[in-house]
Amino acid sequence: MGSGGAGGRFDLPEADAFSRTYWDAAAEGRLLVRRCGACGRAHHYPREFCPHCWSEDVRWEQASGRATLYTWSVVHRNDLPPFGERVPYVAAVVDLVEGPRLMTEVVESEAGDLRVGMAVEAVFREAGEFRVPVFRVCVAP
Repeated sequence: MGSGGAGGRFDLPEADAFSRTYWDAAAEGRLLVRRCGACGRAHHYPREFCPHCWSEDVRWEQASGRATLYTWSVVHRNDLPPFGERVPYVAAVVDLVEGPRLMTEVVESEAGDLRVGMAVEAVFREAGEFRVPVFRVCVAP
């Protein structure tokens, strides 16, 4: 995430030549992961090698956007812009059905309604010129 340089915001990605593919897909409402051709495992955050077997035989793959809630915490105070305007919000970790675990935010739900293992799905929130993946409780099984 950004260092606050873009208008003092700390929620903006810093896209580079490698991550541009990821952010372009997110702008279209698609979540990408990287999959290793050597060991077959998917990973996230995107990188140019497999963190499991160190192979450089990795490719972009569209993820389903489906996941299960691993854990979460309600953030009641965050002084970094623009997070202070969002409190309270639910910071979470989800397990994608493709395998990777990622940090995110759960939206459109009350924290008291959340349960470990519940199904969630990716949706995308505007963040400056980007769209970033966040998750909501699945409305359909």
